[in-house]
Amino acid sequence: MIRPLLAAVALALAATTAQAQTPAPAFDGLKVIFCGTSGPLPVTGRAKPCTAVQAGGALYLVDIGPEATENLMTWRLPVATAKAVFITHLHSDHIGDLGEFNLQSWVAGRPQALAVVGPAGVDKLANGLNLAYENDHGFRRAHHEHGAFKFDLGAGLLQPKIVTIPKPDGTAVAWKDGDLTVTAIRVHHDPIDPAFAYRFDYRGRSVVVSGDTIKWAPLAVAAKGADVLVHEAQNNGMTMQMSKGLAAMGNARMSSLMADTVTYHTEPVEAADLARAAGVKALVLSHLTQAGLPFFTPEAFTKGMDDGGKLDWRLAKDGMTIELPANSAEVRFGAY
Repeated sequence: MIRPLLAAVALALAATTAQAQTPAPAFDGLKVIFCGTSGPLPVTGRAKPCTAVQAGGALYLVDIGPEATENLMTWRLPVATAKAVFITHLHSDHIGDLGEFNLQSWVAGRPQALAVVGPAGVDKLANGLNLAYENDHGFRRAHHEHGAFKFDLGAGLLQPKIVTIPKPDGTAVAWKDGDLTVTAIRVHHDPIDPAFAYRFDYRGRSVVVSGDTIKWAPLAVAAKGADVLVHEAQNNGMTMQMSKGLAAMGNARMSSLMADTVTYHTEPVEAADLARAAGVKALVLSHLTQAGLPFFTPEAFTKGMDDGGKLDWRLAKDGMTIELPANSAEVRFGAY
């Protein structure tokens, strides 16, 4: 009994490792994978914020919150092809798994340092994690580097790239690699300043990921004509219901903290209005703070979204995928 079980475990591990090191099957276009769709609260079945984008044979992430790396590894995404993580802002639920993802993608065979792109502060983030993982990387190299298996310490580093956008409603090119251009877009998440959204353009297709923000008209301008808008969403009525419940339970601290959040997020109805203004083909709501709470239902959370007119929208789930084939108008939704 033990030997067959060990053999099965060994085969599963070998398959996972092989797929982690192998580039994705040939697909020319943008592929979006939702690897974390909750907010900062613990939600069973949802990791903290992380949206993966595959383009040109490489993997890119927008944020990397706790539990997201586990999803990426479980789904056997080619993490060794990762080139950059785009940080929208430096809240812990958006950066908490960066060290783990950097380690796992390096162990899987990533051949170069992982870029960490974002607002001022990503240098501290990258340099701090490099220091924190320095001993670990040395131990792994000493134990596992032999023969053809190389563990270049330089490839295991995080390499920060600060993007500066002086105007509060401005944009800047954050990354360019072949046919892929990633544009950083200033959004409004005060007192977190600056905070960014990102637009990915590749061979006639485009997707915009909002990061955390209030309803922000300049984002609609920057997202004009995109195929898909991935926008954060928080139902403030539900938020205040939770705040009142916490106060009734005697937890004044968490009640106050929860009430504070209504000032810097976007309601589902507002995200729908912004998507219509941008003229996108589809809207996906993510960073779903209330998902999984006892009083959450999709119907209550999204009430009123259709009142403003026709719009193709849906709620994100961990494992949801979107394929945007190059130079076409097709939008294909799927799941892992």
